Amino acid sequence: MKRFNPVVLFCFLALSSSFSTLTAQLPIDSLSLELIFHEPYLPGVRPTFAGFGPKNDYVYFNWNDSSKAGTKLYRTDLKGKSYALAPEKYRRNYTLSPDGKQLVFTKQGNLILADADFENQHVLVASKSFDYGPSWSPDGKEIAYISNGNAWVLGLDESSITQLTQKEADEPGFSSLEWVDQNHILLRQYDSSDSKRYYFPEYAGKRVNTGASNRGISTITLSVVSVDSGKVNKVFTKRGWVSDQANVNTGLVVLDETNAAMKKRGLHLYDVRSDSLFTIFEDSTKGWISDRYVEFSPDGTQLLFLSEYDGWAHIYHYQISTQQINQITSGAFEVEWVNWTSDNELVYASNEVDPGEVHLYRYQVKTGKHVQLTSDEAHRRSFRLHPDKQRVVYTKTYFNEPADLFLLDTKKPGKEIQLTRSIPDRFNRYAWQQEDYVRLLSRDGKTKLSASILTPDQRLPGGNPVVVFAHGAGSLQNVFKGWSFSYWREYMFHQFLAEQGYYVLEVDYRHSLGYGRKFREDVTNWMGKYEIEDIEDGLSFLAENYEGADTSRVGIYGGSYGGFLALYAVGTSPDRFDAAAALRAVTKWENYYNTNPWYTLPRLGNPEAFPEHYTRSNPITYADSLQQPVLILHGLIDNNVGFQDAVQYIERLIQTGNTNFEMMMYPTERHSFEDQDAWHDEYRRIYEFFEREL
Repeated sequence: MKRFNPVVLFCFLALSSSFSTLTAQLPIDSLSLELIFHEPYLPGVRPTFAGFGPKNDYVYFNWNDSSKAGTKLYRTDLKGKSYALAPEKYRRNYTLSPDGKQLVFTKQGNLILADADFENQHVLVASKSFDYGPSWSPDGKEIAYISNGNAWVLGLDESSITQLTQKEADEPGFSSLEWVDQNHILLRQYDSSDSKRYYFPEYAGKRVNTGASNRGISTITLSVVSVDSGKVNKVFTKRGWVSDQANVNTGLVVLDETNAAMKKRGLHLYDVRSDSLFTIFEDSTKGWISDRYVEFSPDGTQLLFLSEYDGWAHIYHYQISTQQINQITSGAFEVEWVNWTSDNELVYASNEVDPGEVHLYRYQVKTGKHVQLTSDEAHRRSFRLHPDKQRVVYTKTYFNEPADLFLLDTKKPGKEIQLTRSIPDRFNRYAWQQEDYVRLLSRDGKTKLSASILTPDQRLPGGNPVVVFAHGAGSLQNVFKGWSFSYWREYMFHQFLAEQGYYVLEVDYRHSLGYGRKFREDVTNWMGKYEIEDIEDGLSFLAENYEGADTSRVGIYGGSYGGFLALYAVGTSPDRFDAAAALRAVTKWENYYNTNPWYTLPRLGNPEAFPEHYTRSNPITYADSLQQPVLILHGLIDNNVGFQDAVQYIERLIQTGNTNFEMMMYPTERHSFEDQDAWHDEYRRIYEFFEREL
């Protein structure tokens, strides 16, 4: 049954001057699967930040005003008064000169120089190689770039080109660079020689394509080259993950490195003038490191960095001259983002008020004063600091309000400016049910869980069945006070299920982001166990607090990690889960370790060293005794979770004589489906499956 306010309807009738106007604005009678999954998309397309204009007067964003797939580049002024397609001359990946008067970018493999408004374009470098990654020297008189795996410098005043490096034939090419001071450039190399080749065949073309792909974790080498002498000095080598930032005011480079298993993190400072490297901070964990970020203050005398050292993602301050570290934020909440706005001030975002909402704050280093800048109950993310260091652009959403871009001037707390208005009128004609956002305790009596609940529009005499949605990725937050960023189709599908008489439950199980290090890392070495326990605790909460919720009839579904959990649930807890629909699911984590070791190694370790971690985490382990019906849906050319996982799971079911399963493969879909008809077919099957089984 659709909900509407009779007073609103009366006023609406009074204001309507024609029958045609009235019928055009009536609420949608029913939400269909066709409406959810086919273009034009009911909620429209979410605008995503693409950059600031070189003169800092526009915000550029990706969008489609026709609510169809595929986006174009738009721009709006900083007041959100108007938007238009970006000028054709605009290029996204430009590098502005230090004085802000010129910019350089790569076009068709050549380096192009232009004025800051993209006028007066002319070719700087045109070679047979692809020239990219231009970086201005501190004085703006030279441009360094990469060509054919080597570093080059172009002198603008003297019109000179100098090759700085000469890599060996079997040596990885230099892939990026950054000026450290006027005479030194930081270089980066990736060595992937120990990666292995895997295949994701494609069958839909005239001939079968092998879909070959090299997978592994690279070894990263950072070097510094002298512009004057051409001498290359290797500074740091690490297999794993390294980010870096140079400060031209001090000639210092900060290196943020984590080992391949993400168990250990180190922050290091390199001084190019003394050629010295020293460690300023270290952290280690039995799970895996997250929330890595470090940034110099504008003058280069201080650092801020994010760390979960005390169990939650918080801001730390490092004074380089005194080598002192101070923790700026603390408590049972997470800092989502932080940036310097000046040498004495930071702006940051956190979920201190509630795990489901995110607010912006300002902090003064000298006084230690925190000021909350936003007040509206909402979920905010994807923050970008304007080049003026005063304004912040971000996305903002609330329940049943798909996200738009907003801007906040940090000097004007509470005055958020909406930059985009991307929700079509037809979306607001539907009386969307606002989900119940709840916080509950797990069975251990101390772990707090976030859950969302939709109630059925019609209560059935014998009670209403329950569908559980398990979000993907594992490390993700999907229960918050807003419209889902990752699962907007599922958001509407759940409303459809509620219309059809189902309770819909989602729990941000342990492993999810936003709830601290321990919450995330509890699943280390045994994925599936605690996540399912948390979902079961959500079902217990539902049974105790929602009359008519029939938790003896429970279906579970999800994609990717959510698909893994769906199969794991019916395999290990058949008394609580009665049917599972698994989309692009991991069924055997050894397969995922081979093709995505960066994800699996930190969570389960090496399968040769710890086979028991994999055995107990694999849904295929429990397939022999599977009692409940399952629906397997997988893209044939999925190059993330390969089709191999679906094949091996189904083969195990066949060999054990199990006939209570269904399977559908999608020949031209990868991990993230693109075709609207494939999306529709997939969810039609899920709905019909639950209708039969529940």
